[in-house]
Amino acid sequence: MAPAQALDHDIPLFYISTFWARVLIGFLAFLCFANSYNGNFVFDDSEAIINNKDLREETPVDDLWLHDFWGTKLSSNASHKSYRPLTVLTFRINYSVAGGLHPLGFHVVNIILHCLVSVLLLDVFSILFGTVACSSKGKKITYAPKAPLLAASLFAVHPVHTECVAGIVGRADLLCALFVVLSFLGYCKALPGLSAGSYSVFWVILSIILGAIAMLCKEQGITVLGLNAVFDIFVICKLNIVECIQKALHRDRTSENITFPYKGLFSRISLLVSGGVSVLYVRWRIMGTGPPLFTEVDNPASFADSFLVRVVNYNYYYSLNGWLLMCPWWLCFDWSMGCIPLIKSISDWRLIALLSLWCCLFGLMYQALCSTDGQKRRILTVGLGFLIIPFLPASNVFFRVGFAVAERVLYLPSIGYCVLVTYGYCKLCRQVKNKKLLGTVMLGIVAINVARCIYRSHQWTSEELLFNSALSVCPLNAKVHYNVGKNLADRGHQAAAIQYYREAVRLNPKYVHAMNNLGNILKERDELQEAEQLLSRAVSIQPDFSAAWMNLGIVQNSLTRFDEAEKSYLTALKYRKKYPDCYYNLGRLYADLNRHMDALNAWRNATYLKPEHSLAWNNMIILLDNTGNLAQAEVVGRQALKLLPKDHSIIFSLANVLGKAEKYKESEGLFLKAIEANPTSASYHGNLAVLYHRWGNLEQAKKYYETSMKLDPSAPGTKENYNLLKRKLEQLKRRDRV
Repeated sequence: MAPAQALDHDIPLFYISTFWARVLIGFLAFLCFANSYNGNFVFDDSEAIINNKDLREETPVDDLWLHDFWGTKLSSNASHKSYRPLTVLTFRINYSVAGGLHPLGFHVVNIILHCLVSVLLLDVFSILFGTVACSSKGKKITYAPKAPLLAASLFAVHPVHTECVAGIVGRADLLCALFVVLSFLGYCKALPGLSAGSYSVFWVILSIILGAIAMLCKEQGITVLGLNAVFDIFVICKLNIVECIQKALHRDRTSENITFPYKGLFSRISLLVSGGVSVLYVRWRIMGTGPPLFTEVDNPASFADSFLVRVVNYNYYYSLNGWLLMCPWWLCFDWSMGCIPLIKSISDWRLIALLSLWCCLFGLMYQALCSTDGQKRRILTVGLGFLIIPFLPASNVFFRVGFAVAERVLYLPSIGYCVLVTYGYCKLCRQVKNKKLLGTVMLGIVAINVARCIYRSHQWTSEELLFNSALSVCPLNAKVHYNVGKNLADRGHQAAAIQYYREAVRLNPKYVHAMNNLGNILKERDELQEAEQLLSRAVSIQPDFSAAWMNLGIVQNSLTRFDEAEKSYLTALKYRKKYPDCYYNLGRLYADLNRHMDALNAWRNATYLKPEHSLAWNNMIILLDNTGNLAQAEVVGRQALKLLPKDHSIIFSLANVLGKAEKYKESEGLFLKAIEANPTSASYHGNLAVLYHRWGNLEQAKKYYETSMKLDPSAPGTKENYNLLKRKLEQLKRRDRV
């Protein structure tokens, strides 16, 4: 029995046909994440999809190649520099096919991609384990090797993949993994019989192209070229490090010893290196400027003053990633902002975690490089390669990254983890006699992972569930409390939101966004003094925080400190010139100060920057109406109505203007249209009654006055007008009697 088949023989599983093995893996992958299909857009989806103009038809497709993942120009200093145009293109196709922002289609594509990657990994694992499909005697059925089937099943049901599959922005990782797998399979295709002899240049080049495509889906994709090189050197050419060292140290340097024995390896590696360098150079040229700027709260370890503290904490992050692969129970959508306190003392018990990690890794590396067992060297080498190489871009070794731990980046490394676990399970089965018990345990692990995936993917269906799930995992994470508070505030639960915002500020006293949001809520609750303190603190910490400056101006305006309010608004516009809401609030300030021209100019700026800014349009119409500029008010009103034909507030304001201009018929039509859109507005009914009153249609005026008073009995103007109308009607009746 061949060693590879002996490995399969030790696993207590039944053989199933290759076709049904693929069906089983696809079904498991689908089962785990199927209930995320009806989820909403959550967390990063809002920036990458909802607010990303690159998905809209009005944005030229060519712009996708000049923008980052979030729709910002790569040349901008504010760009995140995450260049993933192919992923954004798939989002755009989703948007176009669905006819808008409907999350169902986005989720379905993610689920399909995970199923596809999981199924393709059966072929990858078959190559890595050196196992092949076998045929039954007398039948034309090929059976899938059991070790690759187990590894692919473990990958399909791993709970750490939930963020990639259930979170729509995780598509970058899914697409990247798909093309990484295809690139690896293409490279294997270049080597007939997986031998170091002749090879196909076409397939090697195609493998490089697929690696470049993977990188255009997510930066991590370029690492497949390193994986291909490791596979070629250690598996195809069977390079043994120990033998090479012994030959190098051997005194008898014969021509045989110094001859390079690996035919074609140098040319293949040269192609991989030149292809990788070319792709990275083009990527660097497109990026335009330097690397993105991250803050301390994103990745605290990278901002530590001591080099030793940085190194220790980086290694602790690695151990946490390893723990998430081994025990994916404590999963969190965000691991920043104090979720992982820094290790600063040698007495910190968490040092055990990183020591354990490196003991395991060094042990596996030693076995991979020094073992005389060729099969063990092969499996451990490629397993470690898949585990470590795709993780390198997230390791902080080459450049600072914008996170401490991120579950998404473990999608590709989990391939190597599944290889190592499956091999360890095979070795354990060889040592233990009660194989049925081990088989039951493994099936139990798979079942638990399936249940965990189903539960976790349900948590990703709404922000409320997702954010609350993180409270028990990362209670020290200020961003978790901030997001829970923001979700509560968006749903109108302000009192509860205040508590979470306060906790976020307590955990991170420099969390300016939490201060801004808390100040906003306090402002709406007329707790103006505390709101001003929070907002002043926020702008002192971050002087270019435009939103906080604007909100501070609103509070100062409410406190009748008009000069300070104007200064705050202008400071906000200094740091953010295209800020329509700030121009709108500045216009309100000028209107309160009777600086009518300044108010009109501010509101015009707001509507220029944001043509659908209803409040600015409406205020312009009302101000022009109140100052007697009816002709200009009519022009502005008609212009606004063209842009916002269904906005009942603009319809109502224009109707008032036309009524005063004695264009009664057109005014009546607009009033009726406004009432149809908002039938519970007392002022709409009352002003229509005034129109009929002026027009001489007294019975209709009476009807709408009475409706208005039913909706708002306390409106004094309506009562007064109604009483005038009643007296007039009585006079007409008496005159008719005479």
